[in-house]
Amino acid sequence: MHTFFRTAELTDIKQMQVVRHLVKENTLSNPDLVTDKDVAYYITEKGKGWVCEADRQVIGFSIVDLQENSVWALFVDPAYAEQGIGKELHRLMLEWYFRQTQSTLVLGTAPNTRAERFYTLQGWSPAGSYANGESKFELTYSDWARRNPAES
Repeated sequence: MHTFFRTAELTDIKQMQVVRHLVKENTLSNPDLVTDKDVAYYITEKGKGWVCEADRQVIGFSIVDLQENSVWALFVDPAYAEQGIGKELHRLMLEWYFRQTQSTLVLGTAPNTRAERFYTLQGWSPAGSYANGESKFELTYSDWARRNPAES
């Protein structure tokens, strides 16, 4: 399988939404809560997004919110899990983010999930929890730079 990573475009949103609804963890209680318009706003105004394609189909994506200093999304089609796609989307997102700012980045994810373990392995630090019960993680510029000296 040949994969291709690139910046997300507005024309990718429909396929990104498909991937978002395929995941088994961190699912939306109501899929209508995240609209195509929301995704467009995040990838064009609030921050930036990336996609991974295989056979011209989006199989994973990430979005970072530069205004709120947070990861808004990182999802991979479960059929393509454990192939390094999430790790590369994560790397691209952090490299871009920390070129824009040295502000600490935060994210929330459901506790006791593969996502929580993934972020821990990528160097994120636990930072309590949100009111909705999600685990809160943070990544400082210095922690990122220490793990990625060639990129900082």
